[in-house]
Amino acid sequence: MRETGLTAGTEAGFRLKEWIFTTDHKRIAVLYMIGSFAAFLLAGLMAMLMRTELASVGPTLTDNPTNYNVWLYFHGAAMILGYQIPAVTGYFANYYVPLMIGAKDVAFPRLNAMSVWLFWMGIVVALLTFVIPDPPDIMWTGYPPYSIITEGNTAFYTFAVLLIGFSSIAGGVNFLTTIIRMRAPGVTWGKLNMFIWCLMAAFVIQLIFVPILGDAVIMLSMDKYLGTHFFDVAAGGSPLLYENLFWFYSHPAVYVILLPAMGVLFEIVATFSKNRIFNYKGAVYGGVWGTVGLSGVVWVHHLYVSGTAEWLVLIVVFTTLLISVPVGLLFISMVGTLYKGAIDYKTPMLYAAGFLFLFLIGGLTGIPNAMSAIYIHIHGTQWIVAHFHYVMAVSVTSAIIGGTYYLWPKLTGKMYSETLGKLGFSLFFLGVNLTFGPWLYLGYKGMPRRSYDYSQFPEFEPLQRFITYGSYLIFAAALVVLASWIHSLAKGERASANPWGSRSLEWTHTQSPPPPGNFEEPVNLPEDWDPYDYAGNR
Repeated sequence: MRETGLTAGTEAGFRLKEWIFTTDHKRIAVLYMIGSFAAFLLAGLMAMLMRTELASVGPTLTDNPTNYNVWLYFHGAAMILGYQIPAVTGYFANYYVPLMIGAKDVAFPRLNAMSVWLFWMGIVVALLTFVIPDPPDIMWTGYPPYSIITEGNTAFYTFAVLLIGFSSIAGGVNFLTTIIRMRAPGVTWGKLNMFIWCLMAAFVIQLIFVPILGDAVIMLSMDKYLGTHFFDVAAGGSPLLYENLFWFYSHPAVYVILLPAMGVLFEIVATFSKNRIFNYKGAVYGGVWGTVGLSGVVWVHHLYVSGTAEWLVLIVVFTTLLISVPVGLLFISMVGTLYKGAIDYKTPMLYAAGFLFLFLIGGLTGIPNAMSAIYIHIHGTQWIVAHFHYVMAVSVTSAIIGGTYYLWPKLTGKMYSETLGKLGFSLFFLGVNLTFGPWLYLGYKGMPRRSYDYSQFPEFEPLQRFITYGSYLIFAAALVVLASWIHSLAKGERASANPWGSRSLEWTHTQSPPPPGNFEEPVNLPEDWDPYDYAGNR
């Protein structure tokens, strides 16, 4: 029987046509994986360029601020739209969902294939940024009027966003249908994996809010190229309209990324502590769906200094603080699952522990952001950048890398080197804290964000250089992680079907990697089956 993981075709030979026209959810997951990690590495290179430029006062790599703006645009857009969202809602979703619910594939395999190639088209369009003569010069948010008056190609940004947005919508329709209609007998609503619940919530958010972002970027291009005036104050428009539309999607997008990432970590934590999920129902109904319910009423905290009415600011201060309750329930549930567990600190568990620390820092630094009186002082400073990276960028990256190590034996049929895995984690964890921790101090002292140069703050140069060295550690960690995966593919030991001793369906009922159709026989589970039943296995 031919394998369908990364090792697929090793006996019969690699056939490019099979991968291009595949509708197998496992191969589509691999295509999402390759595309999202490629975007991560390229966006990381842009970060290295920016950090090297900021290592000293004055021009370092370039004397043209536009070049810095292009690096910033690509870094932000590629990290979010090209890496994190596709990784959690494309790569992990495609591989896990049918296996976790006992299905042979997704509900709409051809729609699934269209989704991944729309994503790849978006990646290719984004890469053309470095080829076309007028690359986008719009930061990563596309704020008008700058994005309209700049000579950069704003339509390029719009097109890339729309391609990836359509990919997300197709994925949402597909996976929600799959989960609702294709669960095997015995996989009831009360026995779904936490990852499945978190992914469902993420796709509900996507289907509601992605069209709003699409409308915003289309209006942006219409203003620039067709002469409309949606955001032109002189003609009765308002740039604040774009800001509201952009953040009405972009803040819920934080939970589109965060919820599935936490879902992946729940699987790791339960497996490596050999414990049931602590407060499962509270985490699902209060944590997951509570976050969905509040995700659309907090975006205005990004606009505290944009002329927002005082009465609305007071409401949003309350809602922003309130959303910490459901997210906190998920965090407590994860920590509670570890309590009195037989914890095995293999590489995936190390990344899960790293997430808990990084996300805690991000969450605690987010509380001042909710308070309008404090936010006015830190708005536009490096504090915001540091908070954002802690709460989403590096914490979710920890979940994605740890989740990949956890999935690796199932995905490839091979084990990885624990030595290389732990070395990569150590460099990553050290690097992110040496990089983003000092940014909090710089922001507190008033260092502005998005600055090509900081000649007005020469006293910050030693700390900026220190931060740059920390970022190089992150890049070194990424190279070690990549090397560990290549080493595994080349020389890794053969993995057993269930090397972690998990009780979840994808590990207990099929081989590694799974065959076409996933399961040798139709799955029909007994009433007492539970994906987290570790009683007697500790």
